[in-house]
Amino acid sequence: MNSAMSSPDTHHDDSTPVPAAGAEHPPRPQRSARDEAPEFVLPLVVRIEKAEPPARTDALETAARAVLVLLSDERALGEGEWAGAVRDWQDARIRKVVRRARGAEWRKAETLPGVTVHGDAAEVRVFPPVPLDGWPKELAKLQVSGTDLGDPEPVAPAPDGIAVLWLNPDLEMSAGKAMAQAGHAAQLAWWELTAAERTAWQDSGFRLAVRTAPRERWARLSGSGLPVVRDAGFTEIAPGSATVVSDHPALRARL
Repeated sequence: MNSAMSSPDTHHDDSTPVPAAGAEHPPRPQRSARDEAPEFVLPLVVRIEKAEPPARTDALETAARAVLVLLSDERALGEGEWAGAVRDWQDARIRKVVRRARGAEWRKAETLPGVTVHGDAAEVRVFPPVPLDGWPKELAKLQVSGTDLGDPEPVAPAPDGIAVLWLNPDLEMSAGKAMAQAGHAAQLAWWELTAAERTAWQDSGFRLAVRTAPRERWARLSGSGLPVVRDAGFTEIAPGSATVVSDHPALRARL
């Protein structure tokens, strides 16, 4: 993989062609036969109990890590049992959908093939991709709305030396939408890393932080050459909106 980054990579939610599982670098956007292929979606379910909902930032960070856990899982690589679904998902239009569950709903979701990732208090379960119209019944009935979470205490600055996914300070997104966008940003960073850099990140437990960028830094961040997530505008925000910048130390060092 060429370690140099030329122009900023962008990800249009639901529309950017991406590499097959295990590919070292995403291709540049271009129309292909895959644009007309059946669409797949990556389901993520966040546990939100009425009495003890997770903090927003904790949920966002856990969702981003969940995407990385799925992408690096041996079942999603090579001839693994999820590899075909992951290839179909990545070869067509990328979609991630976050739904919420509590109580018996969460317990049922945990019986399906997938991985539960834990944050400080947040729990997010990520599942192998499914056809857009072929969700398992246990997940299909879960609600997308109702993921409005807050941070009860001020969020500390991101620690030095770790990946930071910077949210656009001028956009308002529900927690569910922001979780999906943070997942996109983590995925873009993953694609840009070398095999050794991916291993190091995985060995750290995929340490990362999600923070809202200071307004005075956003323009510089989004134009720096770091990967930028751009939304297709199907929900909540305008098409083409830059939502998150993937600021991984290894990528920053190449600028």
